[in-house]
Amino acid sequence: MRGRIIKGIAGFYYVETAGDCIYECRAKGIFRRAGVKPIVGDYVEIEVIDSENFVGNITDVLPRRNSLIRPPVANVDQAVVLFAIVKPDPNYVLLDKYLITMKQMNLPVIICFNKQDIATAQEAMELERAYGKCGYKVLFLSVRQESGIDELKELIRGKTVALAGPSGVGKSSLLNLLVPDAGMQTGELSRKIDRGRNTTRHSELFLVKELSDENTQTFIIDTPGFTSLELRDIETQELKDYYTEFEEFENSCRFAGCQHISEPDCGVKNALSLGALSKVRYDNYRLIYDEQKGRRPEYTKKSKGR
Repeated sequence: MRGRIIKGIAGFYYVETAGDCIYECRAKGIFRRAGVKPIVGDYVEIEVIDSENFVGNITDVLPRRNSLIRPPVANVDQAVVLFAIVKPDPNYVLLDKYLITMKQMNLPVIICFNKQDIATAQEAMELERAYGKCGYKVLFLSVRQESGIDELKELIRGKTVALAGPSGVGKSSLLNLLVPDAGMQTGELSRKIDRGRNTTRHSELFLVKELSDENTQTFIIDTPGFTSLELRDIETQELKDYYTEFEEFENSCRFAGCQHISEPDCGVKNALSLGALSKVRYDNYRLIYDEQKGRRPEYTKKSKGR
């Protein structure tokens, strides 16, 4: 029998099959020996060992179109990266790391900034200036007031969507709006640290009934919120390729393979000085570049001279 993993908790996998039947399954030992771990979003083959109580074993994991490491999800068509405009203030470096991770998988991204209802126009404008030309669709939302939600719905219709972002930005609230019967806890924002309590403890796939019919299905995979993210399998010299807006200025660089860090006559740095590139994005690039080289993120000219 074939199905799709919609949730995985503590070694148990919940597999939805035709007819909306959900089987609680274990993965056979052959997967552990082969170093394969089923993840949410996987299409799998199962054997039924108790049809009355809907219990089975996963016997095969079908080939994946793609997969993300963190969060661990498979067969995704679209990523929605959600951050808040305020409360909590956006961590720009973390946002860029999300974008880089998705680009590694050739996964289209929609950037959503939530809490427009409590942010000032200036705060929203700063984010628009920083990310409006970075090569991704950018939406400003108020989940509380349901502003901007209709446009988002049309952009995700018919897709399997990974909803990602840090804690406290409204991911669970957005999911509850899209999937009213999801029963997710939204949690209460921690005033002490001005950061959300992580109310999502595992990845889970939900059918968005409003955007689905017998021919087209829309799924949302809600994922745990992270406050940090480690980039993997990216060499420092490759990092610039993840900043799409750099490309149009690289032909003006004196040196082929310019890293846009300390090289003279750099087209990217010249564009930055003229205001044609986002200083936020470029500063993020420098910080992440230093991290990938094993240096402190707080690297400065002063520390360089030591």
